[in-house]
Amino acid sequence: MRANSPPSTWKVLLAFAIIYLVWGSTFLAIRIGVREVPPFLLAAMRFLVAGSVLFAWMRARGTPSPTASQWGAAALLAVLIFVLDYGLLFWAERRVPSGIAAVMMATIPAFMALGEITVLRTQRFTIRLGIALLLGIAGVAVLVGPSINLGGGPVDRVGACALIVAAISWSIAASLGRKLPQPAAKAMSSGIQMLTGGILLFVASALLGELRGFRVQAVSHEAWLALAYLIVAGSIVAYTAYVWLIHHESPTKVGTYAYVNPVVAVVIGYFFGGEPLGPRTILGTLFVLVSVVVITTGPRKKSPALDTHETDNPKLTIEKLTPDL
Repeated sequence: MRANSPPSTWKVLLAFAIIYLVWGSTFLAIRIGVREVPPFLLAAMRFLVAGSVLFAWMRARGTPSPTASQWGAAALLAVLIFVLDYGLLFWAERRVPSGIAAVMMATIPAFMALGEITVLRTQRFTIRLGIALLLGIAGVAVLVGPSINLGGGPVDRVGACALIVAAISWSIAASLGRKLPQPAAKAMSSGIQMLTGGILLFVASALLGELRGFRVQAVSHEAWLALAYLIVAGSIVAYTAYVWLIHHESPTKVGTYAYVNPVVAVVIGYFFGGEPLGPRTILGTLFVLVSVVVITTGPRKKSPALDTHETDNPKLTIEKLTPDL
């Protein structure tokens, strides 16, 4: 699938700019949207539309329709990724600044590393990895610890806990996704997961009572624009840029979005969302990002007792961290 000739430099730079800036800015768009639209309902609308578009696009290109087992796997992953991960992210952004939410979600690689060490046994514990995990924990502690005198109040604990559960849910889904049957085309796989996730999010929204009293007419243009931005820019344009990049650039380069997005989210939240940016936020963000860099760039020491052919693929290592933002 790699192009025969290298793409133009400007195309590569544009694609990187899109996944850096657009995915980083989606956190503020979420915060704007959930001010007026119930969080699970907003997430349902986003992924129902984006998933339908991706699914229809892939079918129009001749991609085979997923099998029953692939739809079943998509439903299981949708519960973990969309209902628990994104549902809780949207819900938490009513209580936590968008930049901090992005930083908390950046702990996903740490939870994945813990899972590989303790459950999958595909990663060995090393001093380097231990230090990285401690840095990640320290970053979260700085953000939520009320006893740490760094100026500014700590992050809402309930919202922070929801984000941690969301990150753990994503890490579980990433591990399961490597073992469940999925369409060969990544866009089709993501499309049916988004579509199924949107349906399940709508059901969750109804069960949580979000539909009672909600009036479409009361939602401002700003909130609808935020939703449109999440659907078009965040879930379709940026994802397309990502898929294109992963076929033209090394996975290591493409994977740098994991470090850049939280920084972009914090900066955009400060300048455009009026969110605080004090020593607590800066130090906590720094700890978490250093943890992510160390975990995702370090050598992978695998257990010789297990078949590790999947984790030998560096592209898979990056793709399993990719949120369908």
